[in-house]
Amino acid sequence: MTRSAAASKPPAWRRWIAIVLRCAHLAGLVLLGAALLGAPLSVRDGALLTLASGLALFVAELADTRIRLGELAGLVVLLKLAAVGCMALRPAAAPLLFWLVLGVSGLIAHAPRPLRHWRPGRGGAGQG
Repeated sequence: MTRSAAASKPPAWRRWIAIVLRCAHLAGLVLLGAALLGAPLSVRDGALLTLASGLALFVAELADTRIRLGELAGLVVLLKLAAVGCMALRPAAAPLLFWLVLGVSGLIAHAPRPLRHWRPGRGGAGQG
């Protein structure tokens, strides 16, 4: 690792905060999914935990410049957070939104880097 890369790397405590937030996010997703599959749990509680932890993760990733609003990955995160917010407000819409968000999350997370970092309005994927 070069000196400039080490200087721009976030402090270790921020990494641990992100790890805790990811654990909370996964817990929210499990709670939400279990409620949607019929467990006696609250869809709204699962959606709210997922939304709160997702927002906190998004802010942390923006601060560490691991994600950018103008790139496809950043825009998709905003859409996913909006969908999770809709799940909290309208639990009847949650089943469809849950599976859409899950599918989009998997696609974007595993898409090639040029696509994830594509900037709409700046040419094709991989050119910006």
